[in-house]
Amino acid sequence: MSTPKLRAALDGIPTYKPGRPPVAAEGVPAFKLSSNENPYPPLPGVLEAATGAAARLNRYPDLACAELTAELAERFGVPVEHVATGTGSVGVAQQLLQATAGPGDEVVYAWRSFEAYPIITGISGAAAVEVPLDAGENHDLDAMLAAVTERTRLVFVCNPNNPTGNAIRRAELEHFLDRVPSDVLVVLDEAYREFITDPEVPDGVELYRDRPNVAVLRTFSKAYGLAGLRIGFAIAHQPVAEALRKTAVPFGVSQLAQDAAIASLRAEPALLERVAGLVEERARVVAALTAQGWTVPPTQANFVWLRLGERTAEFAAACERAGATVRPFPGEGVRITIGESEANDLVLRTAADFRGLL
Repeated sequence: MSTPKLRAALDGIPTYKPGRPPVAAEGVPAFKLSSNENPYPPLPGVLEAATGAAARLNRYPDLACAELTAELAERFGVPVEHVATGTGSVGVAQQLLQATAGPGDEVVYAWRSFEAYPIITGISGAAAVEVPLDAGENHDLDAMLAAVTERTRLVFVCNPNNPTGNAIRRAELEHFLDRVPSDVLVVLDEAYREFITDPEVPDGVELYRDRPNVAVLRTFSKAYGLAGLRIGFAIAHQPVAEALRKTAVPFGVSQLAQDAAIASLRAEPALLERVAGLVEERARVVAALTAQGWTVPPTQANFVWLRLGERTAEFAAACERAGATVRPFPGEGVRITIGESEANDLVLRTAADFRGLL
């Protein structure tokens, strides 16, 4: 019996693997540090906004996300026409690929970087051009520029980079952007922007303003703690933003997500306090790991990276036995989300024990 014909582009595309949930032993707490989620509950006023929207679940959400778009435009000082929303920043990234790349085209990005890039590139039918990180786990922007050809349609720059945490500084990034051909879209994926403390790391929104081929991705999933509602957005010049609206799934962003995002934007003092606490914990974890003898890339995100090579799975299993699930990338390393202090302490104790085995 014959089967339906599916696109050949799907052959070999891996399925996205979410972070493993925690496995609690009896009487022992367990923590999930595998998905870069915010460990805290929604910001003040957010749950109430979402609950109010839930009373209207029999109605379609606002297709245009008009109130949220207006709020974002005012917050970032950009035209409303330059804002487009989607189902998380990864959803918007996939819309960008639908708008720019297809069979015969190429998409350039650093590797290792966000694991969704090869998946959504493959789905589009375009060819992925993966440029290895340098020895310090940074984007090799010179090599990425050299990889751009006449077939290149889009370049992803993950800043800070997921899963290593490194961030690209202003002079280097501006030099790169100014050399990329003007007909190639450069996407600055800034899902972790709120956690950046290095003043030399530029805000992508400032870089986009006079560069029509630059788009900026942001999300409410990380610092704002709305991972379960799937809402992100792009800031881009009108032709790109309009293309995003054309490729969006109709009514894909729920009213719960829209109202919760608006309430989150209006709870900025509480957000800043929460982010400051996570950044403080990040510094503590990095200092402790460094004191143990680990090499930790300078992270500007809400996670840290340990390159463990063939011992990656062994370390992840040790953490899980201790009560904390982390994110292993087999044969490469482990990404550890900054969570509650108790969870971070579990990882630090495990890392100290593991370090003694090396």
